[in-house]
Amino acid sequence: MARYNKVSKELLDELLALLGKHNMTTDPEKLDAYKTDEESNPIYFHTPEVVVFPETTEQVAAIMKLANKYMVPVTPRGGGSSLACGAVPVYNGIVLCLEKMNKIIEVNKDALYMITEAGAITTAVQAAAKEAGLYYAGDPSSKASSEIGGNIATNAGGSRVVKYGTTRDQVYWLEIVTPTGEITRVGKRLQKNTTGYALEKLICGSEGTLGVVTKICLKLRPIAPFHFDLVGIFKDVNDALAVPNQLQKAGVQPTAIEFLDTNAIQSAERFLKMDLPYSKENGNYIIVTVDSYDQDDLDNRVATADEICQNNHAAETLVADDRIWNARYCNGEAARNDSLVFLAEDIVVPVDKIPDLMAKLPEIEKQYNIATTVAAHIGDGNIHVNALKMDMSLEKWNEVIPQYHNTLYSFVYSLGGCLSGEHGIGLRKLAEMKKFTDPVELGMMEAIKKALDPNLILNPAKIFDFGD
Repeated sequence: MARYNKVSKELLDELLALLGKHNMTTDPEKLDAYKTDEESNPIYFHTPEVVVFPETTEQVAAIMKLANKYMVPVTPRGGGSSLACGAVPVYNGIVLCLEKMNKIIEVNKDALYMITEAGAITTAVQAAAKEAGLYYAGDPSSKASSEIGGNIATNAGGSRVVKYGTTRDQVYWLEIVTPTGEITRVGKRLQKNTTGYALEKLICGSEGTLGVVTKICLKLRPIAPFHFDLVGIFKDVNDALAVPNQLQKAGVQPTAIEFLDTNAIQSAERFLKMDLPYSKENGNYIIVTVDSYDQDDLDNRVATADEICQNNHAAETLVADDRIWNARYCNGEAARNDSLVFLAEDIVVPVDKIPDLMAKLPEIEKQYNIATTVAAHIGDGNIHVNALKMDMSLEKWNEVIPQYHNTLYSFVYSLGGCLSGEHGIGLRKLAEMKKFTDPVELGMMEAIKKALDPNLILNPAKIFDFGD
């Protein structure tokens, strides 16, 4: 059992000597901003006792050593864009905010890599790569606010996963501070490596429970000069859902395949205050991005994608302009605009099982009187179901949600899927993680956590909870 102490005056004095008063705060008004991340349901809120803003890896290491010395929990925080309560300080203690460690250290045009600190905003990483004539493939929807270290922690996905993989696939090496305050580098700038365990892969997606990422070496790619975005609009959702597998089988090799259902389109329309094609005619969007280094190759693949959409009874195919992409990217903000309290699920199923899931959702929605909108990285089976609290009290909502989860997740696992494709487990899905994960597999994960973090100091009550 982890037993944590409150932040003492002695600890605050040592933090002050280490960081200076400009890099820490105990001001109640300022602390209040760190009680949550993107979570809006107050049942998850927990206020830290102190927030620290280190500027170097060495300071992060010293903070972790002090936390172990005083037995005070530490919650690492990036941009605060977590949708699974990943940055909520469940046991109060210290929030370790990495926003000041935001330097992009090196962009190597010839060797195709970038070295950056963990606090760099994702769009800044993308812009630095582009300025060098290169391309960073990670592209989460929260890129304008998420920090690259947070992307590492959650193994963030996004629209380009179908071609380039998740954040884990963009990483050469990581500099980390271990839970006990040691500094090390895991991984190497190599194309292949079987020298022991791939610890950089383990840290990616560990949700800040196994180490604090401070510096990253990222893979970069040359920019494909030819690009086209197509949207197929379908009145029958089953026609739309048939498209992704057909695109892959036809060799289109899309960079992205995204989906919006009718409810999500209408929600985006309300939020963006603009008209969207077929929003009032039960439209469903399949958005296809194709990139190439050759114009003729691009034209042929776009023509094939268009033909596949037409053969699947598309009402119309159009250029996917900024309106369409804004509708896709505003999915979370639009849901919050409709209902301040909502659940952003990111379940994932095999691509061929997506039609089964989509057929089941209306039944679950009706069963629990919950409105939903659906957006998806449909090319990799990652389905974002936003469950909205509409015509019920918060008390009733909190009562219904566990039942809704049980039904939804049971069906997802029956299809060979799992709880999360990119948001992570965090605090919100602790009970479901325990229920739906094979006990042997869960035990292996817990054993790794205990081995690397013997005092269970780092981001406790995320993924699993050992109690207080």
